[in-house]
Amino acid sequence: MTRSVTVSASASVQAKPDAARIQSGVVTEATTATAALAANTKAMTNVIDGLKSLGVEAKDIQTTNFNVNPRYNHNRDGGPPEITGYQVTNEVSVMIRDLAGVGDILDKLISLGANQMRGLQFLVTQAETLKDQARTEAMANARRRAELFANAAAAEVGEVIAIREGADNIDGPRPMFEATRAAAQSAPIESGEQSLSASVTVTWALD
Repeated sequence: MTRSVTVSASASVQAKPDAARIQSGVVTEATTATAALAANTKAMTNVIDGLKSLGVEAKDIQTTNFNVNPRYNHNRDGGPPEITGYQVTNEVSVMIRDLAGVGDILDKLISLGANQMRGLQFLVTQAETLKDQARTEAMANARRRAELFANAAAAEVGEVIAIREGADNIDGPRPMFEATRAAAQSAPIESGEQSLSASVTVTWALD
């Protein structure tokens, strides 16, 4: 039987977000689908044009949801429901690559008619590269612990038999922005830092 030791270890690095993603959109209602769609199209066009005027590129604006739904009035006498109007929803995902402008963009969205704000998420665009440092440190921690156990058992760490990486974790502030009427000044937004962690489970043969 081959003697072995299996050790799990982790490590993390701190990273400052360098981008943000906003989920926003426009919801309109009218008595006809045509009117609701026309109003939504006009409002959404203003929103997108406003984003571009603040330096957001077209490639960073992506439609994520578009729906046209009838609104019903349910009769209390048990009769069939009646359509009383229509609701149109158009939502976009906006990538912001200059965090200094996040507050201005949030204010601009609301002032231009965006009445659907699903949230603001800060991103580390080079997270995978930065996590390589955490992976290297996690492997070193695992080796150190394996040697500790081997020495206590009067053995030596030999060749690696297996390496398994654990689930990736990105922990950090992800503020959510509730839609309200725009204030006179830019909304204060803090990006904070995120912790990028990695974990490994390694099995070594013991000599």
